[in-house]
Amino acid sequence: MEITDEKLIELKERANSIRISLIEALITAGSGHTAGPLDMADIFTVLFFHTLKHNPKKPDWPERDRLVLSNGHICPVLYSTMAHAGYFPIEELKTLRKFGSRLQGHPHREYLPMLETSSGPLGSGLSQAVGMALADRIDHGLTSQRRIYALLSDGELECGQNWEAAMLAGKEKLQNLTAIVDRNSIQIDGYTEDVMPLESVSDKWRAWNWHVIEIDGHNIEEIADAFETAKAIFGKPTVIIAHTIAGKGVPEFERDYRWHGKPPNKKEGETALKELRTLGGKIKSEHQ
Repeated sequence: MEITDEKLIELKERANSIRISLIEALITAGSGHTAGPLDMADIFTVLFFHTLKHNPKKPDWPERDRLVLSNGHICPVLYSTMAHAGYFPIEELKTLRKFGSRLQGHPHREYLPMLETSSGPLGSGLSQAVGMALADRIDHGLTSQRRIYALLSDGELECGQNWEAAMLAGKEKLQNLTAIVDRNSIQIDGYTEDVMPLESVSDKWRAWNWHVIEIDGHNIEEIADAFETAKAIFGKPTVIIAHTIAGKGVPEFERDYRWHGKPPNKKEGETALKELRTLGGKIKSEHQ
């Protein structure tokens, strides 16, 4: 599905609004992860507002695509995107991590029924997605139009379970499965290539019979094209390695691994919101 100029502007503005909402939620919560949610906002925007088959008014729609968030700690961007898509009121984002809130620090399926899985332990999401993809093929065969999407962090690729899941998916030729790796090159203790080098990431996936696409994870058109290409691949699963900038949108946070697992305080949050609102104004002015 081609993105028109009008749609492109809409998606850029939505991504910026999602970033603003998640920063506001983190400020109120006083805890949570910042860098990953900011850098994945563009990908989540394309998924929920362009690519995914889903229905916020009927979240249990049987024909919906399935989305598995393996790196559950970036749930502020998932919650923010779902709120902007109409799954629940945007105001509810201010309850993030509060006692009794549906918006837990990691997604909890029983608290928020529109979620496909609970997540938190890194490395398990791809295995869950492989199981879903296998089940869908058993139920509906190769003619099924449903797709399974698994979102992974690059740091969690240090967990061996991912490679077992990747091996099985390649062996079973799960063409209905798309994995998206957030290649922001950071994790809680530092930069991935210092903690446990991952390169060559693309060669690792190819070794298990995956079709590999590498993109700029902030280029809306590249993101959308990658998802469309994945739908056309026959006989193997697809992995999209999205090169992103940790903390994208807030210069003070960008590429700094220390923002992986901490929220902004009030002053830092106000600075971030100012930067994002200024960016929102630039998006509008550039296309007028």
